[in-house]
Amino acid sequence: NNIINQKQTRMIHANITPQKLFFILSLLVLPVVIKAEQQGLEEQLRKVIANKKAQIGIAVIINGKDTITINNDERYPMMSVFKLHQALAVADYCEKKGLSFDTPIYIRKADLKTDTYSPLRDLYPNGEISLPIKKLLEYTLHLSDNNACDILFQQTGGTEATDNYIRTNLGMRHFAIKATEDEMHQDKNKCYQNWSTPLETTKVIELLLTTRLFDEQYQGFIKETMISCQTGKDRLPLPLKGTKAIIGHKTGTGDRNNKGQIIGMNDVGFVYLPDGQRYTIAVFIKDSEESDVETARIIADISEKVYQQVTTNRHEENHP
Repeated sequence: NNIINQKQTRMIHANITPQKLFFILSLLVLPVVIKAEQQGLEEQLRKVIANKKAQIGIAVIINGKDTITINNDERYPMMSVFKLHQALAVADYCEKKGLSFDTPIYIRKADLKTDTYSPLRDLYPNGEISLPIKKLLEYTLHLSDNNACDILFQQTGGTEATDNYIRTNLGMRHFAIKATEDEMHQDKNKCYQNWSTPLETTKVIELLLTTRLFDEQYQGFIKETMISCQTGKDRLPLPLKGTKAIIGHKTGTGDRNNKGQIIGMNDVGFVYLPDGQRYTIAVFIKDSEESDVETARIIADISEKVYQQVTTNRHEENHP
């Protein structure tokens, strides 16, 4: 037995080359390194939000796997972020009904509420026109148009249908979509009925990026429309300006509540980097007592820390 064991030991040592040993050790060390990097980023993000007069929730998923969350147990009012969820439900509705995004929808003057944010109404104040579904989605995703949002709700089963799609088809639980834009405008307290945790929204975005939810004519359109978003340039996109990163995102902004706090200021999205890396990110800010400018700056600072961490880690990997 001793002779056999000695032979087996020699065979094992003979088969483990320095390259194989390095590979094995790398596998053992890698999880420790990743954990340290995550902790480092989390510490930086906590410094950014320290002493801010607001409730701030953050979720980041790097390359589809490495996940960081901060204050994820709160319910944050989504505001217009829920228009992303709506767009997915609209795409599912169209596919099931055999409709293309070119299908026209008739818009009455009564559909164009005058006391809400609506570039659509500003352009067509008298209504009585037909616009394709994709144009209404561009208004909701590009410009966060409130009237376009509620017109789409009218056509596709309301908030209940959108909530059910996200809950049933995508398997999400830590969110709710209950009120239309008009209902939130009439009663500010209803803004809190449309809520999500940051992580749940990043999971929705991950599915949009990685899973076939419906035909590419719909899915590709939603992604491209998020990339050409025109709102919130002072939030997630700000620190990426001048880089080669590609960002697609959706903002949400609320009025101030009876206490004078911003009900919600949010930005969620995805970032593709030139080196092939990507990450999804959600920043929700609730009941902010900071100024509008400072609240947006918090989101931009968080975005900057995440971008720097991801790009720095890859640089260090390539230049040990």
